[in-house]
Amino acid sequence: MDLKTKITKLHYSKNTKGLFVDMLEFFSIFYGFVSKLRNVLYDKGILKQIKINAKVISVGNITTGGVGKTPLVAKLAQYYIDKDEKVAVISRGYGGKLSNKKVNLISDGVNIYHDAIEAGDEAYWHAVNNPMCCVVTCKDRVKAAQYAVDNLGCSIIILDDGFQHRRIARDVDIVLIDSELGFGNEKLLPAGPLREGKEAFKRVDKLVIVNKSDNNNRAEKYAKILAKKLNKVAFVCNSQPDYIYNIVSGERLASGEAITALCAIGQPEQFYRFLENNYEIINKISYDDHHIYKQSELNQIKGIIVTTEKDAVKLSQFNRKDIFALKLKIDIDIKTLIEDLDG
Repeated sequence: MDLKTKITKLHYSKNTKGLFVDMLEFFSIFYGFVSKLRNVLYDKGILKQIKINAKVISVGNITTGGVGKTPLVAKLAQYYIDKDEKVAVISRGYGGKLSNKKVNLISDGVNIYHDAIEAGDEAYWHAVNNPMCCVVTCKDRVKAAQYAVDNLGCSIIILDDGFQHRRIARDVDIVLIDSELGFGNEKLLPAGPLREGKEAFKRVDKLVIVNKSDNNNRAEKYAKILAKKLNKVAFVCNSQPDYIYNIVSGERLASGEAITALCAIGQPEQFYRFLENNYEIINKISYDDHHIYKQSELNQIKGIIVTTEKDAVKLSQFNRKDIFALKLKIDIDIKTLIEDLDG
């Protein structure tokens, strides 16, 4: 187990003790101080937010790891595309080889200019799965959004993982929370999964509780509890497996097949759980989030590989005909989620 995986496991274990845990909690004190100071400076207007001449929607989370932002961002983008708006998804481009210190145009809504290795898996996934959506990457979200408005004529800006990027003003902050993992051990990084302290909740406009299990009632109950506790509007987004398809031919994979489950995502156990009911998993292989796969790694895997769609955009370069991807479907009423924003 590598260090990152070990720390992630600690984040969702509430009874861990020891010198290593004590050390992480010590560093959390400094992390929390810097995070809180930064928020205070923005709240008091000492650090200025910059307003873009477009509607800006931020989709983010308070914890680390894969909560399910990307599918929701895609659904939001499609909602506005269907309303004949010019939409840009702004991403940091994490894991891509392009420098994120400059603005990178991944897609202008017609052409895709970079592959998954250059753009980063999430940015490229958006470009492929929302072909009419513009996709721009840059560490500086203000520069990226301004480029999308000035050069692409975008009227809707959607920030993928934008909650902590306070420099760009936004019209709404949507924050996602996993219905099962919640806030983990409720500690700040690096001792826990929290990116910010409790002061962050006052900035949240809409809570989205992401349910990745069959227990819808539990997610609904959790949403009501959080809505009351935090005095926020809360919605449930059900994320469920749809089907598994071959990334070359599009052929669907029949139930009962023996497979190797392969992924490089924030919460791999949830991906594995999606597969366990219908397939014989003979091997589980997990890499760090946004891992760049090598040919040598693929050569060690024999037989059918099932991966996530985010991983599939990187694995397609290897031209293997035995790689399949899990298609997820999410169920949430987008119109109701943002009705006051459109009103």
